[in-house]
Amino acid sequence: MLENLIFCLNATIPVFLLMILGMVFMKFKLFDENFVKKMNAFVFKIALPVLVFKDLYQEDFYQVWDTKYVLYCFLTTAGSIVIVTAVSYFLKDKSVQGEFIQVAYRSSAAILGITLVENIYGNAGMTPLMIIGSVPLYNILAVIVLAVFKPEREPLDKKLFLKTGKGIITNPIILGILAGLIWSLIQIPVPSIIDKTVENVARIATPLGLMAMGASFDIKKALSSIKTAGLSTFIKLAGLVCLFVPVAVALGFREDKLVAALIMCGSPSTVSCYVMAKNMGHDGTLTSSTVMLTTFFSAFTLTLWLFILKSFHFL
Repeated sequence: MLENLIFCLNATIPVFLLMILGMVFMKFKLFDENFVKKMNAFVFKIALPVLVFKDLYQEDFYQVWDTKYVLYCFLTTAGSIVIVTAVSYFLKDKSVQGEFIQVAYRSSAAILGITLVENIYGNAGMTPLMIIGSVPLYNILAVIVLAVFKPEREPLDKKLFLKTGKGIITNPIILGILAGLIWSLIQIPVPSIIDKTVENVARIATPLGLMAMGASFDIKKALSSIKTAGLSTFIKLAGLVCLFVPVAVALGFREDKLVAALIMCGSPSTVSCYVMAKNMGHDGTLTSSTVMLTTFFSAFTLTLWLFILKSFHFL
């Protein structure tokens, strides 16, 4: 129990501290609004697409494929989005609907999933299959949600659908996913020099995104949306776990598959939620508040879920 708590704290507190650093750098004028804006654009257009490309092209689809598990991950992700979207219609402030939907379902599945499973079992296990089943859908639907549920709503006509379609097709993260999937499927060998370069660019996506988010964080605005952020945090860390992890248990998934499923449902909201929201015309305050809350509290909720699953001998 203590080891799991220490691991989760080691995984989540550094993330939270990077956000705090962004706030501190902004306070002491090391960052300014123009610099943070450019940093957000760089992360969105270059670093995050490279990160998702790297995550996908390094996976060997053919060696570890499990159709049942991938379908579970895909349908769970789709179900989560449907449920969160339904809940969003009860929000008083409809201008944050797109942000609420994205931040309440979209997990740090790839980064935290691989780290947690490796820590417990010594290798990534079935986490790559979870990534394949969930992460592309996470990202594709995030683009659609943020385009359709913008604060300034446009009428749902042909013009909006064409505009949304163009935004999806040209979205840098979508292009990164497609490139990674194609590369992995046809198994093109990657020279070591290129592989190292891609890895180095991918590494800066999360820290830069986190510091940019912290620098943009407005505590007054955050407090004004604390109820909505609290609801999205509860859904992200507890609600989806209670709904979908028992399904994974009933389907017979155990050990690394079950831990990966837990991460998919109950890990903190990913920092790329904020980067995408800001770059697609949203305020970003609700997103940054939820990312900070889920990052902080996930150290305790993930430990609790792991303890429960271990107690029932599912791990």
